[in-house]
Amino acid sequence: MVFLLSLSCIGCDRVTKNLAKEHLKGKEMIQYLNKTVTLVYVENKGAFMSMGADWSDSLSFWTLTVLPLLAMAAFAYYILRNYKKLPTIQLAAWVMVFSGGIGNLVDRVLFDRHVTDFILLGVPGFQTGIFNVADVFVTTGALLLLSHSLVAAIRKKPENDSDTATS
Repeated sequence: MVFLLSLSCIGCDRVTKNLAKEHLKGKEMIQYLNKTVTLVYVENKGAFMSMGADWSDSLSFWTLTVLPLLAMAAFAYYILRNYKKLPTIQLAAWVMVFSGGIGNLVDRVLFDRHVTDFILLGVPGFQTGIFNVADVFVTTGALLLLSHSLVAAIRKKPENDSDTATS
């Protein structure tokens, strides 16, 4: 399951980025649902919201390629070491974070340290940064891990026991 889910996530990311490059690069943005969903091709040299796009090549390489590569290696180690013990939802979440990270690392390594972004969501008064499918996997996986941790913490929380009240 782990390998298949990871391969599916990475494959979905690669296919959508290739489609974006083929159909959106050099063209006008395409808007759907009254501008709620916009497709626009961007080569992002930075991280989230283009943070770090203006960094030196050396700083960019170490912080946006090497550090994430080390993090993905640590995630892979954790997943492979614990996949039999983790609840299915937690395992899937870790695999999603790992796979999304790998998807963006592939871009950085193959395409002169930039990541292909092409999805923009917005409603009046709010707009996301431009992102890609790998970012969706990372964010979804992280939110699943957070919610799983919160639920586990709530379940472990000791309840007030009226039998132990002092008189």
